[in-house]
Amino acid sequence: MSEPQYRRVLLKLSGEALAGGAGRGLDFDVIGSVCDVIKKCVDRGVQVGIVVGGGNFWRGLKDGGDRMERTRADHMGMLATTINALAVADVLEQKGVDVRVQTAIEMRAVAEPYIRSRAIRHMEKGRVVIFGCGTGNPFFSTDTAAVLRAAEIDADAILLAKNIDGVYSADPKKDPNAVKYDTITYDDMLSRHLQVMDSTATSLSMDNKIPVILFALKDPENILRVVMGEKIGTIVKEEP
Repeated sequence: MSEPQYRRVLLKLSGEALAGGAGRGLDFDVIGSVCDVIKKCVDRGVQVGIVVGGGNFWRGLKDGGDRMERTRADHMGMLATTINALAVADVLEQKGVDVRVQTAIEMRAVAEPYIRSRAIRHMEKGRVVIFGCGTGNPFFSTDTAAVLRAAEIDADAILLAKNIDGVYSADPKKDPNAVKYDTITYDDMLSRHLQVMDSTATSLSMDNKIPVILFALKDPENILRVVMGEKIGTIVKEEP
């Protein structure tokens, strides 16, 4: 059996992906399939941290709009990520995977507070750590939280599992001539305003030299394929 290319990864799961075809709420068939693959990664000795989004329940800026104060709307989004974190944790535990949920906003009755050294220790012991509440601050996306946590835990790569199979030159749903990139640099992502991640997340990953692999979660086995080094989706990295 070949060895994993990445020994410690930060997996970002969007809330919309966890909702499956419904687009809202939780699809436990989808979550179960994702957790099956995460278990395969752990069984191969890969240390896994997960950041979850909350868009299947609430997106602060989009859903709050000009009807709510932005900070409060973002706090509601952080609570939505915690719902998803607890759901993924429960399914992983049902499959025999040791897991811990840590949140950037303290809610000790349901999760540990985020502590970097404790998170790393959990992963060294083979536990999956799920990070909820984003960065704990308004105005920052969960993509930015994923890059921040990846930098803090010294992850080898960030795995962005989304509803699109890579980075394109334009929105493939709107432009039939959009071209998919196998690799692209952080600078090109920023200069071309490609909205795969927000600019803050892209800049942070660039500053910390962490490769980002974006791929479709439609086939959850893609998570394992990326970990094992297969060329899936698009790799965002520094100039070669």
